[in-house]
Amino acid sequence: MLQQKKPLKAIYLANDDADERMLFLSAMEELGLPVIAKAYEDGQELLNMLYQETASLPEMIFLDIHMPVKNGFECLEEIRNAEEPLSCIKVIILSTSSSPQDIDLSYKMGADFYAIRPSSFKELKDLLQDILAIDWSATAGRNKTKFLLF
Repeated sequence: MLQQKKPLKAIYLANDDADERMLFLSAMEELGLPVIAKAYEDGQELLNMLYQETASLPEMIFLDIHMPVKNGFECLEEIRNAEEPLSCIKVIILSTSSSPQDIDLSYKMGADFYAIRPSSFKELKDLLQDILAIDWSATAGRNKTKFLLF
């Protein structure tokens, strides 16, 4: 009897820092989960890919706030104003900013979660593990009062 493989989840990251992209992809790989992770240099590059791959959209997007070309807030706004299924993708802001204004604005614009980027690789892996373990079906609507701080 053939054993069916679990379908792979697609996870995308938009971050202009090459080291941060590499750490994110390495952390995802080390977690050993059935996930395909892809990274993009800015919000515009991410959006271009999303519009090209409408048949195979990611389950989740991690966005940095401060990026050239199209920043995280602009990218989040475009995703939330798009038609389904693009507008329904889970969006996690992953930023070094702990500014209450950035956190509040992220939730007002429709982010599903806000996470402050950890300073160590192990903490990043733990953060990603926690986010990927969330039962999103149990969270009715976007919870604008919860966010992760590491």
